[in-house]
Amino acid sequence: MRLDRRALVRAAAAAPLLALPGVLRAAEPDLSALQDITGGAVPIDNAERAARLARAQALMRANGIGAVLIEGGSSLAYFTGLRWGRSERLTAVVLPAEDAPCIVTPFFEEARTREGLAIPAEVRVWNEDEDPLKTVAGFLKDRKLARLPVGIEETVRYFAVDGLQRAGLKVVSANPVVRGCRMIKTPAEIALMQLATDVTIAAYRWVHPRVEKGMSQRDVSALMDAATRKLGGSPEFSMVLVGEGAAYPHGTKVPSPVAEGRIVLMDCGCTVQGYQSDVSRTWVHGAATAEQRKVWDQVAQGQRTAFAAAKLGATAGSVDDAVRRYYASLGWGPDYKLPGLSHRTGHGIGLDGHEPVNLVRGETTKLAPGMCFSNEPGIYIPGSFGVRLEDCFHMTDGGPKWFSEPPRSIDAPMG
Repeated sequence: MRLDRRALVRAAAAAPLLALPGVLRAAEPDLSALQDITGGAVPIDNAERAARLARAQALMRANGIGAVLIEGGSSLAYFTGLRWGRSERLTAVVLPAEDAPCIVTPFFEEARTREGLAIPAEVRVWNEDEDPLKTVAGFLKDRKLARLPVGIEETVRYFAVDGLQRAGLKVVSANPVVRGCRMIKTPAEIALMQLATDVTIAAYRWVHPRVEKGMSQRDVSALMDAATRKLGGSPEFSMVLVGEGAAYPHGTKVPSPVAEGRIVLMDCGCTVQGYQSDVSRTWVHGAATAEQRKVWDQVAQGQRTAFAAAKLGATAGSVDDAVRRYYASLGWGPDYKLPGLSHRTGHGIGLDGHEPVNLVRGETTKLAPGMCFSNEPGIYIPGSFGVRLEDCFHMTDGGPKWFSEPPRSIDAPMG
């Protein structure tokens, strides 16, 4: 085999990496102790989707909205089962306040669109030399809904809004409808989120004892992804922050391998049947210092403070307020200042890893059964380290309930 100069340089650069045992274990981990735990997952069925449509239509009528326009993305999947990416060619659903929805899609995508639909729906197509928003407007006129406002799902792009307005239609926010449905999870949705969380926790417990000195962040992330897949989940993200990198909530570009005495912060999640998990764990590789222990314990209490504040009928913002008061009493912050908690206490979660509403100052939405949130009030000390513990919970008739129980000690970070 003939090797040119570039090939020799590449081989020389790779040699030190190949010599590291951690790299080999991360690339080819022995997963024989793991098995798929998602075999009992029950997909969202036709009855569930019919109930979603009925709920949306009731909310449309209550808010004086004639129809709702939704582009490709999680809300399209939520209402129709159709998983569709976005491009310059519009594929969207129009949910009318009465009767069956309509899918608007390019002519050449009709077969694929029908194949992916999980609900009864009319399909109207447009050709490449036509305006798809005129097709939407035509459907609304045929259904005698053009005189009522059209609700726009909050992620719909401007060109679609502009096209409807140019067709003479009035547009309003669809948040009362779409959020009104998606924020309140059903038992079927919560069961899938619980499975996703179970996968992530099981993967963490497998990965933690296999993290070794010298491993890169990418090595540890690869272990987490491999374990997640073997357990039946689809990896969504597996962020690994080490040492000073953990002082910044989403890390830095500076490589930081695992080393004795360094903080390791992992923030990972997966999907099961499209529903997400989101769990963060922090520990020290080797012996923790007194300062690391103190901050870890304070973050653990911050989590408990947020959980205790998450009462039925309380505003989402009041949960964030409770954590900031506690942290300020310890000398952190105040408010969003560093060192301290520079981000919101938590976010909504479901089909999206981040979805409305957030546990953040000023959020007036009241907590109700079926709402799901992350709880992640980290403490970050720029130039030193950070600690984040994150577990999600859902609201029940009796108050908040964890999807995963938070760890109690930096010495037992996986519980």
